[in-house]
Amino acid sequence: MTTFEANFTNSEYMRRINKTRREMAVRGLDAIIASDPSNISWLSGYDGWSFYTFQAVILRHEGEPVWWGRGIDALGARRTVFMEDECIRGYDDTYVQNPEKHPMEDLSRLLAELGLEEARIGVEMDNYYYSATAHATLLREMPNATFLDCTSLVNWQRAVKSEREIEYMQRAARIVEGMHSHIVDVAEVGMRKNDLVAEIYSVGIRGFDGFWGDYPAIVPMAPSGMDATAPHLTWDDRPMQPGEATFFEIAGAHRRYQCPQSRTLFFGEVPQKYRDAENAVLDAMDAGLEQAKPGNLAEDIANAFNATLNKAGFEKDNRCGYAIGISYPPDWGERTISFRRHDKTVLEPGMTFHFMPAIWLDDGGLEITEPILITETGHECFCSTPRKLFVK
Repeated sequence: MTTFEANFTNSEYMRRINKTRREMAVRGLDAIIASDPSNISWLSGYDGWSFYTFQAVILRHEGEPVWWGRGIDALGARRTVFMEDECIRGYDDTYVQNPEKHPMEDLSRLLAELGLEEARIGVEMDNYYYSATAHATLLREMPNATFLDCTSLVNWQRAVKSEREIEYMQRAARIVEGMHSHIVDVAEVGMRKNDLVAEIYSVGIRGFDGFWGDYPAIVPMAPSGMDATAPHLTWDDRPMQPGEATFFEIAGAHRRYQCPQSRTLFFGEVPQKYRDAENAVLDAMDAGLEQAKPGNLAEDIANAFNATLNKAGFEKDNRCGYAIGISYPPDWGERTISFRRHDKTVLEPGMTFHFMPAIWLDDGGLEITEPILITETGHECFCSTPRKLFVK
Protein backbone atom coordinates (compact mmCIF):
# COMPACT_ATOMS: atom_id res chain seq x y z
CA MET A 1 0.00 0.00 0.00
CA THR A 2 1.10 3.58 -0.59
CA THR A 3 3.13 4.80 2.38
CA PHE A 4 2.91 8.53 1.69
CA GLU A 5 0.19 10.91 0.56
CA ALA A 6 -1.43 9.17 -2.39
CA ASN A 7 -1.98 11.18 -5.57
CA PHE A 8 -5.50 9.79 -5.91
CA THR A 9 -8.06 7.88 -3.89
CA ASN A 10 -8.56 4.15 -4.32
CA SER A 11 -12.05 4.88 -5.64
CA GLU A 12 -10.58 6.98 -8.45
CA TYR A 13 -8.23 4.17 -9.42
CA MET A 14 -11.15 1.74 -9.47
CA ARG A 15 -13.17 4.13 -11.65
CA ARG A 16 -10.29 4.18 -14.13
CA ILE A 17 -9.95 0.40 -14.00
CA ASN A 18 -13.66 -0.18 -14.58
CA LYS A 19 -13.64 2.23 -17.52
CA THR A 20 -10.68 0.38 -19.03
CA ARG A 21 -12.34 -3.00 -18.47
CA ARG A 22 -15.40 -1.89 -20.40
CA GLU A 23 -13.22 -1.15 -23.41
CA MET A 24 -11.41 -4.47 -22.94
CA ALA A 25 -14.78 -6.22 -23.07
CA VAL A 26 -15.73 -4.39 -26.27
CA ARG A 27 -12.50 -5.65 -27.86
CA GLY A 28 -12.88 -9.18 -26.55
CA LEU A 29 -9.74 -9.04 -24.40
CA ASP A 30 -9.30 -11.19 -21.30
CA ALA A 31 -6.38 -9.09 -20.07
CA ILE A 32 -4.05 -6.30 -21.11
CA ILE A 33 -0.37 -5.71 -20.47
CA ALA A 34 0.14 -1.96 -20.09
CA SER A 35 3.83 -1.13 -20.50
CA ASP A 36 3.61 2.63 -21.12
CA PRO A 37 4.71 4.19 -17.78
CA SER A 38 1.95 6.80 -18.03
CA ASN A 39 -0.63 4.03 -18.30
CA ILE A 40 1.06 2.03 -15.54
CA SER A 41 0.86 5.05 -13.25
CA TRP A 42 -2.69 5.96 -14.26
CA LEU A 43 -3.93 2.44 -13.50
CA SER A 44 -1.90 1.68 -10.39
CA GLY A 45 -0.19 4.81 -9.02
CA TYR A 46 3.31 3.48 -9.67
CA ASP A 47 5.89 6.24 -10.07
CA GLY A 48 9.59 5.59 -10.56
CA TRP A 49 12.41 6.19 -13.05
CA SER A 50 12.55 2.51 -13.94
CA PHE A 51 11.06 2.54 -17.44
CA TYR A 52 14.48 1.82 -18.97
CA THR A 53 13.85 -1.78 -17.93
CA PHE A 54 10.79 -3.86 -18.77
CA GLN A 55 7.81 -3.28 -16.49
CA ALA A 56 4.05 -3.47 -16.82
CA VAL A 57 0.68 -3.57 -15.18
CA ILE A 58 -1.45 -6.62 -15.94
CA LEU A 59 -5.17 -5.91 -15.84
CA ARG A 60 -7.79 -8.67 -15.94
CA HIS A 61 -11.55 -8.43 -15.58
CA GLU A 62 -11.39 -9.54 -11.95
CA GLY A 63 -9.15 -8.56 -9.09
CA GLU A 64 -6.72 -5.72 -8.64
CA PRO A 65 -4.08 -4.86 -11.24
CA VAL A 66 -0.78 -6.70 -10.90
CA TRP A 67 2.39 -4.61 -11.06
CA TRP A 68 5.34 -6.45 -12.60
CA GLY A 69 8.89 -5.18 -12.98
CA ARG A 70 12.50 -5.41 -11.93
CA GLY A 71 12.86 -6.89 -8.46
CA ILE A 72 14.57 -3.90 -6.90
CA ASP A 73 11.81 -1.65 -8.29
CA ALA A 74 9.18 -3.71 -6.48
CA LEU A 75 10.31 -1.74 -3.43
CA GLY A 76 9.25 1.47 -5.18
CA ALA A 77 5.98 -0.14 -6.18
CA ARG A 78 5.24 -0.84 -2.53
CA ARG A 79 5.75 2.86 -1.87
CA THR A 80 3.52 4.15 -4.65
CA VAL A 81 0.83 1.75 -5.90
CA PHE A 82 -2.63 1.52 -4.36
CA MET A 83 -2.71 -2.31 -4.45
CA GLU A 84 -1.74 -4.73 -1.68
CA ASP A 85 1.73 -6.28 -1.66
CA GLU A 86 0.54 -9.58 -3.17
CA CYS A 87 -0.20 -7.66 -6.38
CA ILE A 88 3.45 -6.61 -6.72
CA ARG A 89 5.73 -9.04 -8.56
CA GLY A 90 9.41 -8.49 -9.27
CA TYR A 91 11.77 -10.44 -11.50
CA ASP A 92 15.34 -11.49 -10.80
CA ASP A 93 18.08 -9.00 -11.68
CA THR A 94 19.79 -11.49 -13.96
CA TYR A 95 17.07 -10.65 -16.50
CA VAL A 96 18.21 -7.03 -16.73
CA GLN A 97 19.95 -6.25 -20.04
CA ASN A 98 21.18 -9.83 -20.38
CA PRO A 99 21.35 -11.16 -23.96
CA GLU A 100 21.08 -14.73 -22.67
CA LYS A 101 17.60 -14.31 -21.22
CA HIS A 102 14.66 -11.91 -21.42
CA PRO A 103 12.30 -10.50 -18.76
CA MET A 104 9.32 -11.58 -20.87
CA GLU A 105 10.20 -15.17 -19.97
CA ASP A 106 9.41 -14.27 -16.36
CA LEU A 107 6.28 -12.36 -17.39
CA SER A 108 5.09 -15.42 -19.32
CA ARG A 109 5.31 -17.54 -16.18
CA LEU A 110 3.36 -14.92 -14.25
CA LEU A 111 0.66 -14.77 -16.93
CA ALA A 112 0.33 -18.57 -16.74
CA GLU A 113 0.10 -18.37 -12.96
CA LEU A 114 -2.76 -15.87 -13.41
CA GLY A 115 -4.61 -18.36 -15.60
CA LEU A 116 -3.95 -16.62 -18.90
CA GLU A 117 -2.16 -19.43 -20.79
CA GLU A 118 -4.89 -19.50 -23.47
CA ALA A 119 -6.23 -15.99 -23.05
CA ARG A 120 -6.71 -13.13 -25.48
CA ILE A 121 -4.18 -10.60 -24.22
CA GLY A 122 -3.74 -7.01 -25.38
CA VAL A 123 -0.24 -5.57 -25.66
CA GLU A 124 0.83 -2.03 -26.53
CA MET A 125 2.61 -2.86 -29.78
CA ASP A 126 3.36 0.71 -30.83
CA ASN A 127 4.83 2.52 -27.89
CA TYR A 128 8.31 3.44 -26.76
CA TYR A 129 8.57 0.79 -24.05
CA TYR A 130 7.67 -2.48 -25.78
CA SER A 131 10.21 -4.01 -28.14
CA ALA A 132 10.10 -6.44 -31.03
CA THR A 133 12.15 -8.89 -28.97
CA ALA A 134 9.74 -8.57 -26.06
CA HIS A 135 6.84 -9.49 -28.32
CA ALA A 136 8.69 -12.36 -29.97
CA THR A 137 9.56 -13.76 -26.55
CA LEU A 138 5.94 -13.69 -25.41
CA LEU A 139 4.85 -15.47 -28.58
CA ARG A 140 7.48 -18.16 -28.06
CA GLU A 141 6.82 -18.66 -24.37
CA MET A 142 2.99 -18.62 -24.60
CA PRO A 143 2.08 -20.43 -27.82
CA ASN A 144 -1.53 -21.04 -26.77
CA ALA A 145 -2.31 -17.42 -25.92
CA THR A 146 -3.48 -14.87 -28.49
CA PHE A 147 -1.74 -11.50 -28.38
CA LEU A 148 -3.58 -8.55 -29.89
CA ASP A 149 -2.57 -4.94 -30.37
CA CYS A 150 -4.15 -2.65 -27.75
CA THR A 151 -1.95 0.37 -28.37
CA SER A 152 -3.60 3.50 -26.89
CA LEU A 153 -6.51 1.56 -25.35
CA VAL A 154 -5.62 2.96 -21.93
CA ASN A 155 -4.46 6.30 -23.36
CA TRP A 156 -7.97 6.99 -24.68
CA GLN A 157 -9.51 6.25 -21.28
CA ARG A 158 -7.32 9.08 -19.90
CA ALA A 159 -8.77 11.71 -22.27
CA VAL A 160 -11.35 13.21 -19.87
CA LYS A 161 -9.66 14.33 -16.67
CA SER A 162 -11.01 14.11 -13.14
CA GLU A 163 -11.22 17.14 -10.87
CA ARG A 164 -8.04 16.10 -9.09
CA GLU A 165 -6.16 15.64 -12.36
CA ILE A 166 -7.24 19.12 -13.48
CA GLU A 167 -6.11 20.51 -10.13
CA TYR A 168 -2.64 19.03 -10.66
CA MET A 169 -2.49 20.56 -14.14
CA GLN A 170 -3.53 23.92 -12.73
CA ARG A 171 -0.63 23.72 -10.28
CA ALA A 172 1.71 22.83 -13.14
CA ALA A 173 0.34 25.87 -15.00
CA ARG A 174 1.35 28.18 -12.16
CA ILE A 175 4.83 26.70 -12.36
CA VAL A 176 5.24 27.23 -16.12
CA GLU A 177 3.95 30.80 -15.74
CA GLY A 178 6.74 31.40 -13.26
CA MET A 179 9.28 29.84 -15.59
CA HIS A 180 8.34 32.17 -18.46
CA SER A 181 8.29 35.21 -16.20
CA HIS A 182 11.76 34.34 -14.91
CA ILE A 183 13.11 33.90 -18.44
CA VAL A 184 12.05 37.44 -19.35
CA ASP A 185 13.54 38.78 -16.12
CA VAL A 186 16.99 37.19 -16.31
CA ALA A 187 17.73 36.54 -20.01
CA GLU A 188 20.15 39.01 -21.56
CA VAL A 189 22.47 39.39 -24.50
CA GLY A 190 25.73 37.56 -23.81
CA MET A 191 24.20 35.09 -21.35
CA ARG A 192 25.20 31.51 -22.04
CA LYS A 193 22.21 29.44 -23.05
CA ASN A 194 23.04 26.64 -20.60
CA ASP A 195 23.06 29.18 -17.76
CA LEU A 196 19.59 30.33 -18.77
CA VAL A 197 18.34 26.75 -18.96
CA ALA A 198 19.73 26.20 -15.46
CA GLU A 199 17.56 29.10 -14.31
CA ILE A 200 14.54 27.55 -16.04
CA TYR A 201 15.11 24.23 -14.30
CA SER A 202 15.57 25.94 -10.94
CA VAL A 203 12.19 27.65 -11.12
CA GLY A 204 10.50 24.56 -12.54
CA ILE A 205 11.71 22.23 -9.80
CA ARG A 206 11.28 24.68 -6.92
CA GLY A 207 7.65 25.03 -7.93
CA PHE A 208 5.17 27.76 -7.11
CA ASP A 209 2.94 28.79 -4.22
CA GLY A 210 3.97 25.81 -2.12
CA PHE A 211 3.45 23.22 -4.85
CA TRP A 212 6.63 21.41 -5.85
CA GLY A 213 7.82 20.97 -9.39
CA ASP A 214 8.20 17.50 -10.87
CA TYR A 215 10.54 16.73 -13.79
CA PRO A 216 9.08 17.53 -17.21
CA ALA A 217 8.58 14.74 -19.73
CA ILE A 218 10.55 16.74 -22.32
CA VAL A 219 13.63 18.84 -21.63
CA PRO A 220 13.47 22.58 -22.42
CA MET A 221 13.55 23.39 -26.12
CA ALA A 222 15.36 26.73 -26.38
CA PRO A 223 16.90 27.29 -29.83
CA SER A 224 18.00 30.73 -31.02
CA GLY A 225 18.48 32.29 -34.45
CA MET A 226 18.92 29.76 -37.24
CA ASP A 227 18.61 26.91 -34.75
CA ALA A 228 15.06 28.16 -34.11
CA THR A 229 14.11 27.38 -37.71
CA ALA A 230 13.85 23.77 -36.45
CA PRO A 231 11.33 22.69 -33.81
CA HIS A 232 13.16 20.29 -31.51
CA LEU A 233 16.67 21.54 -30.75
CA THR A 234 17.66 22.03 -27.12
CA TRP A 235 20.58 24.19 -25.92
CA ASP A 236 24.35 24.62 -25.88
CA ASP A 237 26.75 27.09 -24.28
CA ARG A 238 26.63 29.81 -26.94
CA PRO A 239 25.92 33.35 -25.67
CA MET A 240 22.58 34.84 -26.63
CA GLN A 241 22.86 37.39 -29.42
CA PRO A 242 21.14 40.67 -30.35
CA GLY A 243 18.81 40.48 -33.33
CA GLU A 244 17.85 36.87 -32.65
CA ALA A 245 14.61 35.20 -31.63
CA THR A 246 14.64 32.38 -29.07
CA PHE A 247 11.57 30.31 -28.41
CA PHE A 248 11.12 28.45 -25.15
CA GLU A 249 9.00 25.31 -25.33
CA ILE A 250 8.86 24.25 -21.69
CA ALA A 251 6.47 22.66 -19.22
CA GLY A 252 5.57 22.93 -15.60
CA ALA A 253 4.98 19.53 -14.03
CA HIS A 254 3.38 18.46 -10.76
CA ARG A 255 2.87 14.86 -9.66
CA ARG A 256 3.69 13.81 -13.24
CA TYR A 257 0.96 16.03 -14.75
CA GLN A 258 2.35 18.25 -17.48
CA CYS A 259 1.38 21.76 -18.49
CA PRO A 260 3.47 22.81 -21.52
CA GLN A 261 3.53 26.35 -22.84
CA SER A 262 5.75 28.20 -25.33
CA ARG A 263 6.75 31.83 -25.67
CA THR A 264 9.32 33.63 -27.84
CA LEU A 265 11.86 36.27 -26.77
CA PHE A 266 13.54 38.67 -29.22
CA PHE A 267 16.60 40.78 -28.36
CA GLY A 268 16.61 44.17 -30.06
CA GLU A 269 14.40 45.75 -32.70
CA VAL A 270 11.90 43.24 -34.05
CA PRO A 271 11.86 42.84 -37.87
CA GLN A 272 8.52 43.45 -39.51
CA LYS A 273 8.20 39.85 -40.68
CA TYR A 274 8.26 38.72 -37.04
CA ARG A 275 5.56 41.23 -36.18
CA ASP A 276 3.54 39.99 -39.15
CA ALA A 277 4.00 36.41 -38.00
CA GLU A 278 3.05 37.35 -34.43
CA ASN A 279 -0.16 39.05 -35.57
CA ALA A 280 -1.05 36.16 -37.86
CA VAL A 281 -0.50 33.56 -35.14
CA LEU A 282 -2.48 35.51 -32.53
CA ASP A 283 -5.42 36.04 -34.89
CA ALA A 284 -5.35 32.39 -35.90
CA MET A 285 -5.19 31.30 -32.25
CA ASP A 286 -8.27 33.38 -31.49
CA ALA A 287 -10.09 31.72 -34.40
CA GLY A 288 -9.06 28.26 -33.22
CA LEU A 289 -10.00 28.92 -29.60
CA GLU A 290 -13.47 30.02 -30.68
CA GLN A 291 -13.98 26.41 -31.80
CA ALA A 292 -12.64 24.92 -28.56
CA LYS A 293 -15.91 23.90 -26.96
CA PRO A 294 -17.79 20.69 -26.22
CA GLY A 295 -19.55 19.09 -29.13
CA ASN A 296 -17.14 20.43 -31.72
CA LEU A 297 -14.55 18.23 -33.38
CA ALA A 298 -10.80 18.35 -32.89
CA GLU A 299 -10.41 19.24 -36.56
CA ASP A 300 -12.65 22.29 -36.13
CA ILE A 301 -9.91 23.98 -34.12
CA ALA A 302 -7.25 23.14 -36.71
CA ASN A 303 -9.40 24.16 -39.66
CA ALA A 304 -10.27 27.54 -38.13
CA PHE A 305 -6.66 28.16 -37.15
CA ASN A 306 -5.22 27.26 -40.55
CA ALA A 307 -7.84 29.18 -42.54
CA THR A 308 -7.04 32.37 -40.62
CA LEU A 309 -3.28 31.79 -40.78
CA ASN A 310 -3.43 31.19 -44.53
CA LYS A 311 -5.32 34.43 -45.11
CA ALA A 312 -2.39 36.26 -43.53
CA GLY A 313 0.04 34.59 -45.91
CA PHE A 314 1.45 31.92 -43.58
CA GLU A 315 1.16 28.14 -43.65
CA LYS A 316 1.61 25.41 -41.07
CA ASP A 317 1.74 21.88 -42.48
CA ASN A 318 1.74 19.95 -39.19
CA ARG A 319 -0.79 19.53 -36.40
CA CYS A 320 -1.42 22.51 -34.14
CA GLY A 321 -2.28 20.74 -30.91
CA TYR A 322 -2.55 17.48 -29.02
CA ALA A 323 -3.91 15.96 -25.81
CA ILE A 324 -1.86 16.33 -22.60
CA GLY A 325 -2.03 15.07 -19.02
CA ILE A 326 0.07 12.60 -17.06
CA SER A 327 3.30 11.75 -18.84
CA TYR A 328 6.80 10.36 -18.63
CA PRO A 329 9.78 10.89 -20.95
CA PRO A 330 10.19 11.15 -23.87
CA ASP A 331 6.84 12.85 -24.58
CA TRP A 332 4.32 15.00 -22.72
CA GLY A 333 1.52 14.26 -25.21
CA GLU A 334 -1.06 11.54 -24.67
CA ARG A 335 -0.71 10.20 -28.25
CA THR A 336 -4.44 10.25 -28.93
CA ILE A 337 -6.27 13.38 -30.10
CA SER A 338 -4.61 15.88 -32.45
CA PHE A 339 -5.76 19.26 -33.74
CA ARG A 340 -5.52 18.52 -37.46
CA ARG A 341 -7.74 18.00 -40.45
CA HIS A 342 -9.70 14.73 -40.39
CA ASP A 343 -9.47 14.19 -36.61
CA LYS A 344 -13.18 13.72 -35.87
CA THR A 345 -12.84 13.31 -32.11
CA VAL A 346 -15.72 15.04 -30.34
CA LEU A 347 -14.51 17.48 -27.70
CA GLU A 348 -15.82 16.82 -24.19
CA PRO A 349 -15.63 18.74 -20.91
CA GLY A 350 -12.55 17.69 -19.00
CA MET A 351 -10.34 17.14 -22.04
CA THR A 352 -7.01 18.95 -21.90
CA PHE A 353 -4.78 20.01 -24.79
CA HIS A 354 -1.65 21.89 -25.77
CA PHE A 355 -2.81 24.27 -28.51
CA MET A 356 0.55 24.49 -30.24
CA PRO A 357 0.47 26.79 -33.32
CA ALA A 358 4.21 27.26 -33.80
CA ILE A 359 5.59 28.48 -37.10
CA TRP A 360 9.17 28.50 -38.32
CA LEU A 361 10.59 31.24 -40.55
CA ASP A 362 13.70 31.26 -42.74
CA ASP A 363 15.89 32.77 -40.00
CA GLY A 364 14.13 31.82 -36.76
CA GLY A 365 10.97 30.57 -35.17
CA LEU A 366 7.91 31.85 -33.35
CA GLU A 367 6.10 29.83 -30.71
CA ILE A 368 3.17 31.25 -28.77
CA THR A 369 1.12 28.37 -27.38
CA GLU A 370 -1.58 27.68 -24.80
CA PRO A 371 -2.54 24.68 -22.67
CA ILE A 372 -6.35 24.57 -22.55
CA LEU A 373 -9.19 22.80 -20.77
CA ILE A 374 -12.51 22.06 -22.45
CA THR A 375 -15.29 23.13 -20.07
CA GLU A 376 -19.07 22.65 -20.00
CA THR A 377 -19.60 25.86 -21.97
CA GLY A 378 -16.36 26.40 -23.90
CA HIS A 379 -12.74 26.38 -22.81
CA GLU A 380 -10.31 27.84 -20.30
CA CYS A 381 -6.64 28.61 -20.77
CA PHE A 382 -4.63 27.11 -17.94
CA CYS A 383 -2.09 29.96 -17.95
CA SER A 384 -2.22 33.74 -17.76
CA THR A 385 1.19 34.36 -19.37
CA PRO A 386 0.82 37.38 -21.70
CA ARG A 387 0.12 36.11 -25.21
CA LYS A 388 2.68 38.01 -27.23
CA LEU A 389 6.23 38.13 -28.57
CA PHE A 390 8.46 39.25 -25.70
CA VAL A 391 11.12 41.86 -26.53
CA LYS A 392 14.19 43.01 -24.58
